Amino acid sequence: MSQHDRSNQQDKPREEGGAQSSQSGSRGVLIHEWIEPRGGAEKVLDALAETFPKAPIRALWNDAPQRYETGRVTESWLASTRLRRSKSLALPFMETAWRSMGHSEAEWILASSHLFAHHARFSGPAADAKRYAYVHTPARYLWEPDLDVRGQSKVLQAAAVPFKQLDFRRAQSLDKIAANSEFVKQRIARCWHRDSTVIYPPVDVSAFTSSLLDELSGAERDLLDSLPADFVLGASRFVPYKKLDTVIDLGAAARVPVVLAGSGPGEEFLRSYAQESEAEVHFILSPSHALLRELYARAIAYVFPPVEDFGIMPVEAMASGTPVIANAVGGARESVVHEQTGYLLESFDPVSAREAVDALSSIDRGACVERARSFAPERFKSEIQEWVAA
Repeated sequence: MSQHDRSNQQDKPREEGGAQSSQSGSRGVLIHEWIEPRGGAEKVLDALAETFPKAPIRALWNDAPQRYETGRVTESWLASTRLRRSKSLALPFMETAWRSMGHSEAEWILASSHLFAHHARFSGPAADAKRYAYVHTPARYLWEPDLDVRGQSKVLQAAAVPFKQLDFRRAQSLDKIAANSEFVKQRIARCWHRDSTVIYPPVDVSAFTSSLLDELSGAERDLLDSLPADFVLGASRFVPYKKLDTVIDLGAAARVPVVLAGSGPGEEFLRSYAQESEAEVHFILSPSHALLRELYARAIAYVFPPVEDFGIMPVEAMASGTPVIANAVGGARESVVHEQTGYLLESFDPVSAREAVDALSSIDRGACVERARSFAPERFKSEIQEWVAA
């Protein structure tokens, strides 16, 4: 049996769910680039899958096979090749994979897209289906490579022009577009010349509002107790564009210890950078959810320097009652309320860093929690359902 045959059998029994939607009774399919064990885009897909529980899911490949019930996710032919191990090597073949999704009875298609998922095409009745896209961003490494180091490779720079032309054409075929922030809405207008509706992504706020000390292992509790009484927290993947070196600089300027939590290929660089800094820096590798929550709660601030399309972690920090010091450029300015739940910095220069840290005592931690609750999953599910149905 071919991959497309398996896909057909999975598509047909599923009908898009959501009792409150006017689409109830119609058939839909969800599209996602690739499914990973962790990631903000995957949390959006989780919420979409819950909002439309009968819609099958299509992805280039699925690296989290236990995430959804058996048979719900159908992978593309790329999943059976070595290309799934390297997104950059797979990139030239993705268009062919998306444009050969096979037969589907779907009456609407909803893509969760940050690259080319919105290019997906089916045969059968779905060829004429309504096409919607929830856009995390038009591919940053194609459209705005200055914000993404992946776009600075010579190979991708050479291919960028035809890819951008293709992406622009595909975007014109979408019936409706939703953006995950005003920041991304503006990028969609610049890149695709399309309008879009802003629907902020879901954040599992309830997972961070209450203490999880009882869930820590003995070693985790000892590690937490060994940290300084006051510290600023930087938590993310250890990769250059997350700018964790800027968190170290802020700690040095404000004379406050720094805790960096996460993992990734940039660890060696960050450790070297920390050794040369005047800041006291502590590393916590791959913290559990419970430990991350307690790090948020104990920090005097969560520091978020990157230019992000939205930024889930600042909302998680606020849900823990912790103010955020974030970049004034990017999606974080839409969640962090300046001087109420944190500070938005135009520059992370030493003077600005010291002033922000010195002013943290004026922030009401209860206000941080209340702000975070406005990004709860229930809000996202309601808005996305109404948007699809409209």
